Amino acid sequence: MGVRDTPKCWLTDMDGVLVREEHALPGAAEFLQRLVDRERPFLVLTNNSIFTPRDLAARLMRSGLVVPEPSIWTSALATAAFLTDQLPGGSAYVIGEAGLTTALHEAGYTLTDVGPDFVVLGETRTYSFEAITKAIRLILAGARFIATNPDVTGPSAEGPLPATGSVAAMITKATGREPYFVGKPNPMMFRSALNRIEAHSESTVMVGDRMDTDVVAGIEAGLETILVLTGSTSVEEIERYPFRPSRVLPSIAEAIDLV
Repeated sequence: MGVRDTPKCWLTDMDGVLVREEHALPGAAEFLQRLVDRERPFLVLTNNSIFTPRDLAARLMRSGLVVPEPSIWTSALATAAFLTDQLPGGSAYVIGEAGLTTALHEAGYTLTDVGPDFVVLGETRTYSFEAITKAIRLILAGARFIATNPDVTGPSAEGPLPATGSVAAMITKATGREPYFVGKPNPMMFRSALNRIEAHSESTVMVGDRMDTDVVAGIEAGLETILVLTGSTSVEEIERYPFRPSRVLPSIAEAIDLV
């Protein structure tokens, strides 16, 4: 997707673009302020389903970044929006934390382990073998399998932790059922974000730090894409992919003048 005129709306990833290890990256505060000053609708996106927008807004504030709760879009919120479209007022057995359970409650879903319409798997820091066993049995009994995001590991101070994608693979092995992943790289995540701010793909840009999630999903959703080099992807790694972002920038600081 090529470079277009000045975008009217912006989507931006959080980790690796605005923050890294709880510290704001250079230019992030100024970029966010420019969006506010120019009255550009925007959302900060994350595949992490553990935290609520309020939790994440507080985390960003501690890093010196001001992002209001309504401007944060998580894979949990995208999952709740997807399920509401699929089956309004349905029921779900959930493996996850407050970010996911709160999103589903607010979407009008009933959380239950008795004959749920869906099993919804999200991120949690304490996966329970008992909960995973229950999920397997419910899926075999007919519940449809949904997962917030396909990330196989997550970061921690001690090293990588197994994440949603890894646990989903275990459930798939036991049931023979593949989950529907709502979060990146599914462009569904971006389309639901566009709906949230009443934006059009033709006038929206996505800023991310990963080719295999942010950029590919942005391209598939019809967005202009910007890859920044402050996160997971180096210049050399870009050449491994058969697609290209619209722009490659050293950091979010270089995007300020594009707003």
